Amino acid sequence: MTAHPLFDICGRTALVTGSSRGIGLALARGLAEAGCTVVLNGRDGDALAKAAAALPGEQVHTAAFDVTDSAAVAAGIADVEERVAPLDILVNNAGMQLRAPLTEFTDTDWHRILDTNLTSAFLVGREAARRMTGRGHGKIINICSLQSEVVRPGIAPYAATKGALKMLTKGMCADWGPYGVQVNGLGPGYIDTELTRPLVEDEEFSAWVRRRTPAGRWGRTEDLVGGVLFLASPAADFVSGQVLYVDGGMTSVL
Repeated sequence: MTAHPLFDICGRTALVTGSSRGIGLALARGLAEAGCTVVLNGRDGDALAKAAAALPGEQVHTAAFDVTDSAAVAAGIADVEERVAPLDILVNNAGMQLRAPLTEFTDTDWHRILDTNLTSAFLVGREAARRMTGRGHGKIINICSLQSEVVRPGIAPYAATKGALKMLTKGMCADWGPYGVQVNGLGPGYIDTELTRPLVEDEEFSAWVRRRTPAGRWGRTEDLVGGVLFLASPAADFVSGQVLYVDGGMTSVL
């Protein structure tokens, strides 16, 4: 038995930002396994090359550019479309976390997390959409968060960026939907990655996550792949402006 053709994305070209490790790399792997030509993005060319070498297939490329720099983004997208292929799928995954009490959060850190988590999605999304809208099709998936809806102490700036990214997703849908581009968000819950490893290893916090999550466990990066494959596929051609939360049910319960 083969998969339904509505879920077939073989031969499409996808760019995943912030994909040298963690969630971004897992999503890139899933897209490559589904038959996509995949372009990994980050600022460290060596890290990207190492990540690319570990992915399946022969259609894996890298594009090292700073997603928070408008000129670099414009040049980077142009290079990808000329060197690899026109983009069918963009996954805006680049992001970071900075934890501190809000009264102690510095101006520098505020602008840094805002640029990385929100402005980058605007810059890369805008550049990709300029091309996708002209071609009449495209899929943009913004990696939002459980914190697009809820927040806990110490991460207010992060939650602010992810809440804004949810609304940017809806705004992109409104502007670009008439031109055949669907824009949606994927909202991971608590996922076990290199970046969250200290939290996973904190017995008290980890126990809280398991109690608070109906699924009773931390998420794994591979738990997110199915959602991205769905949103990138023809099965989601009439789905736009939505955030699909992959959080083990956490957003649904008190």
